[in-house]
Amino acid sequence: MQTKISLLSAAVLSMMLASPIQAAPKNQDKEEVDTYELLNLFGEVMERAKISYVEEVSDKKLIESAINGMLVSLDPHSSYLDEQSFKYMSEQTSGKFGGLGIEVTMENSVVKVVSPIDDTPAAKAGLKPGDYITAIDGEQVMGLTLNEAVDKMRGKVGTKVKLTVRRPNEEPFEVTLKREEIKIQSVKSEVKSGDVVYIRISSFSENIDKMIEKAIKDARKKTDGKIAGVVLDVRNNPGGLLDQAVSVSDLFLDKGEIVSTRSRNEEDTMKYTAEKGDIIKGLPIVVLINEGSASASEIVAGALQDHHRAIVMGEKSFGKGSVQTVIPLGKYGAMRLTTARYYTPSGRSIQAKGIEPDIEVKQAKLEVVESGGFGMSEAELKGALKNENGDDKKSEKKEQLSEEDLKDYQLLRAIDMVKALRLYTKNDSAK
Repeated sequence: MQTKISLLSAAVLSMMLASPIQAAPKNQDKEEVDTYELLNLFGEVMERAKISYVEEVSDKKLIESAINGMLVSLDPHSSYLDEQSFKYMSEQTSGKFGGLGIEVTMENSVVKVVSPIDDTPAAKAGLKPGDYITAIDGEQVMGLTLNEAVDKMRGKVGTKVKLTVRRPNEEPFEVTLKREEIKIQSVKSEVKSGDVVYIRISSFSENIDKMIEKAIKDARKKTDGKIAGVVLDVRNNPGGLLDQAVSVSDLFLDKGEIVSTRSRNEEDTMKYTAEKGDIIKGLPIVVLINEGSASASEIVAGALQDHHRAIVMGEKSFGKGSVQTVIPLGKYGAMRLTTARYYTPSGRSIQAKGIEPDIEVKQAKLEVVESGGFGMSEAELKGALKNENGDDKKSEKKEQLSEEDLKDYQLLRAIDMVKALRLYTKNDSAK
């Protein structure tokens, strides 16, 4: 039976037609001979699948699946991207794409949630870092590649998808999500507690550094230049662009290394260093991390931690310390290949270890306990002496905690830490 062979297939098979032992020179080492034999095996398996598989299958599908299988066997982050997947990835880094708003990886043959992205269907449905997705619309994930599972979760905006989720120490449950066009607002900011600049970074897409500069500038205007410090919140931030992680770190560092990438070849080592100029001129910084903080988030936290420029608070980060290079393959899409590891300025590898916080703070709920109305102060006692400085000055209003703030114990601790550090540095400089 004559079969149609694609150009890519023909190129591979052309190396297999001759007997590998006959083609190999006498002085050729055994490893190279074995490679030819294995390529010949690949050709045999492919032809047998085309001839004998229960349904007709194309050369393109077989070869793309073989390429993807080769890459995903290396590590969870290497893979083959067909034309559609490559386009989706490009849209994701520009901050606009369609889907559920969830960063995932593959672990134990099921999909593991790295992080839900703020204000997306995944986040609104309550998915958490560490959740396992075991079925999509009733179909088991086991046996699918990561790309295949992601493709099933994508779909037309407005349609729904049902996920079966396993969470540690809980019974499996199902959740139905409605697909949306995801427009990531990567940076949100506000002034908390009067003078603390809170900056939430949900992903490291394009122009994050410029957005943070604007947030600091706006906060200075709002507080008449009297800001106490900054809380950088990268919890549940799955990462993104390396250059943006470097630029954000550089905003708060005056000098020194930010991160280095080291590959198999020593000459390919790259170091990224800070340029002079700290945007907040030495004011305190607290970086909030958790198990959903990965990749670029860990670069920022690690750089500021190693330079003692920030207190890192929260929970241990995800531990994705590898560099992926996307290599375009023309009309066939692209391949994503792990080519290096990240190292913090002190030489720590992030891979599989993550960033340990300086102060571990588990998420908790804070409740305000009322006194019961029986408390009295000196001023209320009969015949109490008046203050010699007079009582004409109005007492400062106590700031009330919002319902949202009460739910976020880690953030409250971070704000308190910034205020304490600012008070300490003020007192220290006054000596």
